[in-house]
Amino acid sequence: MNHRSTAFAAAYALLRTAADHADHWGQSDFDAQCKGATDTVPVEYTHEDGTKVTVGTDGGRRACLHHVLQYCATQGLVLVAGTRVLGIRLHPAAVAAALAISGLTHYAADRRVPQGLLQRLAKKTGKERFYKLSDFGMNGAYCLDQSWHHSWETLAAAVASIKADAR
Repeated sequence: MNHRSTAFAAAYALLRTAADHADHWGQSDFDAQCKGATDTVPVEYTHEDGTKVTVGTDGGRRACLHHVLQYCATQGLVLVAGTRVLGIRLHPAAVAAALAISGLTHYAADRRVPQGLLQRLAKKTGKERFYKLSDFGMNGAYCLDQSWHHSWETLAAAVASIKADAR
């Protein structure tokens, strides 16, 4: 078997596992609630101690950036540790490029401002009704968000496996 194929499969599995953890367990409630806030559509957030804040565009951008940095750090740690355990050596520049792809595309999707990237793509591809679906135990925006992340993580895994070799 081609070593790059093995490196790709391992990188994808590690990136996807880390992403799932970072997106759901690792993301703070504040970041999850506020990352789409804008000045025209602010978010009223109540902290656990009862204090309330109003988050606008700047706070929404910071919340999204904080989440994406935590997300990429988790992916980077899991990717490096996992491939080390598996005896796969990834090129540092390829890992950096892979994490940049994952992080930038994650921010673009997760900023979720009204008429944001995913909503506009959904509309252009005939998926706007699905994007807005929030019934029958489904949330279309979430499903499209996760599909977006999986797709870009596939490219990131391919990039991460460039110049990979055995330890």
